[in-house]
Amino acid sequence: MVRKSPKVAGARKPNMREAILAAAEELFSTNGFNAVSVRDIAQAAGANPGSVTYHFETKDGLLLEIYKRHCGPMNLRRSELLSAAKRVRDLQDRLEAIVRAYVLPAFTSGSDLAGGGARFTRLRAVMSAEGNEVARKIIAQTFDDTSHAFIDAIHESLPHIPRNEIVWRSHFLLGALYYTLVTPERVSRLSRGSADGADPGLAIEELVRATVASFQAPPSDSTAPARRKAAATIKNQDER
Repeated sequence: MVRKSPKVAGARKPNMREAILAAAEELFSTNGFNAVSVRDIAQAAGANPGSVTYHFETKDGLLLEIYKRHCGPMNLRRSELLSAAKRVRDLQDRLEAIVRAYVLPAFTSGSDLAGGGARFTRLRAVMSAEGNEVARKIIAQTFDDTSHAFIDAIHESLPHIPRNEIVWRSHFLLGALYYTLVTPERVSRLSRGSADGADPGLAIEELVRATVASFQAPPSDSTAPARRKAAATIKNQDER
């Protein structure tokens, strides 16, 4: 059953195209892509289904437009910050600037769009978890070029770390970014109020610091002897 947002459902807006986009974004972020129909979107936007197909042709086209309107500005800002970061001479400072260039726009880009960045981040997390092939292609089309640019820049700053390991660590950064934006209240709760999870400045600094540390961790090959020694110790203890 599709849950309808009280903020969107039944509300007519002067710009029907924007109303449809806002309704679809809210419904997709709440229910996923597969469970939402064109009729659901039209009803939430106060439109008829023909208006959805007139403006976007298909539900796939509507999802692509949502990604474009949010990610165009975000990717542009990331590219601008990355270009500046790559000119930093000190390698430690450069790595931090590169990570910040990736993280910062996720908190700020699209903030003046209806619903802001947090709702779109929730939508992205839902789309990734759902595993829909349409969403997967749109995500790749939207983000792969920018992601490759950041991975290459990090690899240039940490040439002793294999690129495939940087890919893994970048993957973990994306998961942390999703979770930080979608569930800020968890930080406030688990810190017993000593940290404000909804403070974007604090979230950015903590995320950048933790991510830089993870990128600087030794490559897995260099830790293999220690892992083997630890495994042998555990085995010997079990055999006693």
